[in-house]
Amino acid sequence: MADQVGRVLGGRYRLVAAIGSGGSANVLLAEDVTLRRRVAVKVLRPGLVEDEVFLRRFRAEAQQAAALNHTNIMRVYDWGESEDGPYLVLELLEGGSLRDLLDQGHRLSPSQALKVGFEAACGLDHAHRKGLVHRDIKPANLLFDDEGRLAIADFGIAQALAEAAWTEPAGAMLGTARYASPEQAQGSPLDGKTDVYALALVLIEAVSGQVPFAGDTALSTLMARVGTPLEVPPELGALAPIVEQAASPDSTDRLDARRLAQALDRAAKTLPAPAPLPLVPKEPLPSSGDPNGAAVEEGRERDADGHGNGDGKGDGERGKAGAAARTDLTESLTRPVPYDVEADAVQEVGEEPAPQAPARKRRRVRPLWVAVALLAVLLAAGATYAIAQARIPSHPVPALRGSTLEQARAIASQNKLEVKVGAERFDEAVAPGVVIDQDPALGKLREGDTIKVVLSRGPPPRPVPELAGLDQRGAEERLSQSGFVPKVVRQFSEDQPSGAVLDWSPRGEQPKGAEIALTVSGGPAPRKVPDVSGRSYEEAAKALAAVGLKASRTEAFSETVPPGKVIGSKPASGSDAARDSTVAVIVSKGPDVVAVPKLAGKAVPEAQAALAQAGLSVVNVYGPLNKPVFTTDPAAGATLKRGAGVSLYTK
Repeated sequence: MADQVGRVLGGRYRLVAAIGSGGSANVLLAEDVTLRRRVAVKVLRPGLVEDEVFLRRFRAEAQQAAALNHTNIMRVYDWGESEDGPYLVLELLEGGSLRDLLDQGHRLSPSQALKVGFEAACGLDHAHRKGLVHRDIKPANLLFDDEGRLAIADFGIAQALAEAAWTEPAGAMLGTARYASPEQAQGSPLDGKTDVYALALVLIEAVSGQVPFAGDTALSTLMARVGTPLEVPPELGALAPIVEQAASPDSTDRLDARRLAQALDRAAKTLPAPAPLPLVPKEPLPSSGDPNGAAVEEGRERDADGHGNGDGKGDGERGKAGAAARTDLTESLTRPVPYDVEADAVQEVGEEPAPQAPARKRRRVRPLWVAVALLAVLLAAGATYAIAQARIPSHPVPALRGSTLEQARAIASQNKLEVKVGAERFDEAVAPGVVIDQDPALGKLREGDTIKVVLSRGPPPRPVPELAGLDQRGAEERLSQSGFVPKVVRQFSEDQPSGAVLDWSPRGEQPKGAEIALTVSGGPAPRKVPDVSGRSYEEAAKALAAVGLKASRTEAFSETVPPGKVIGSKPASGSDAARDSTVAVIVSKGPDVVAVPKLAGKAVPEAQAALAQAGLSVVNVYGPLNKPVFTTDPAAGATLKRGAGVSLYTK
């Protein structure tokens, strides 16, 4: 990385100092010599230069990532390819990462974790709606500026690396697997919910210090999550149910980034305000004019081709000369004008008083001297002001659109310019507080001049649409098309079919993304089946009709219930049944009995068959088996329970 310092990439970005190194890239502090601002430059590893698949993917992903414009996503200012490989020019964030904070032994409170999760979810929602999935959400990719604003880093790079033939050093994959989703382990298609799962694990680690399911190997870590519900530690308090839903093993049951942000926003009302994050900033970075930084000085002594400027002067001498010029200018603007119109216009210092002239003559002469002196003073002041103005440096007007007000002021202050809010207006596509216009937009300004900006108030309020007469699906589609989030509540209705819209709230104009409670009919309330046993069928039918049910008659034998009386019902009494559904009423036919048939004169086999057909059986045969039956016991015509036995007598 030391060899990189002093180079100028793309004829514009002078590399000043090394910031850090990862498995896929080196990160260096750089100076944008065109806009005169500090940026971070991520120079990818040389091994990737030979991978055409990666380079093709990198170019496409870099263009998409550069189009992302959200306060919680690290800005990609520029990208390109040098002789050593591809590079990205990024927003410089000096508040450290969540990984730095955790490695220092800090743990977040639920309120602090909620703030981190909300800002990350807002950034993810913006990217997901643009069609970009991060694939590698982890604490090291959640960075902060010096005021605690969170920004997600490395959008696009993770997906490009996934398709590269070049692999990261041993152990790098395990770092990613610690936060991977079950669908990543199964090789299933990925969407934005993959990032939501990883963010849920990050929030758990930030509060409890432990990553769920983390095994000894990448494979064991991944496979432990497949089909396994997450057990959220109790330390998360009110965040537990939200994080649990965000980390559902089935992605169809998982929150997306927008719903996660909305859930966290609602939960914020139940938690105390978060304390400031204990940021762990990096070591102070050298400025491009730091005389103690040899690499910086060397970089300033080179032009884009790496050659010296040839003027023979060091930055120290030029700095002293500039300081002297500023001192002279300051004095010329602040010292008193060396001419006293009231005194020196009449006499020189130390001279004797001049003889008094007649009053009328003094009145004619003094105004002339005063006018001449005043003109001289004005000319001298004008010349001094013109010289001073000529010495004030000018800078190109920076592009502030897409920045927050704080970011815009920070960018402008690098060129000693001021930012003033000129107006605010609604914008359908830009988040509140983001600059959507500026005056001037181009050209140059002198140090101390002001840029007026127009801030977005976010999307304008819009009317909640009329939903009367729609079913649930139609109402949800209409609300979504109007920019609202439907929340369905079911309610029984005796006169509206299931799924019909009964009511919605709030109405009138509401902000885009507001949650609308949609009350939908669940149909008539279920009925309890009354107890109709022991009644006649007619009485049972009336009792069922009284609660909105219909009766149908069935019959069955009963040893205990008299014929014509109800034995019971299906569904049974006390069960729930839909209104207007049919209940089977079971009516008793009395005991199941049969009469003994006449068997006299029949051979034994014939008599046995006749008894079986009647539902009876042969118990004993008294007499020769080859003789005809002359009588039975019980006698013919007697009634017996079905299945009873009969004795045969032959002779």
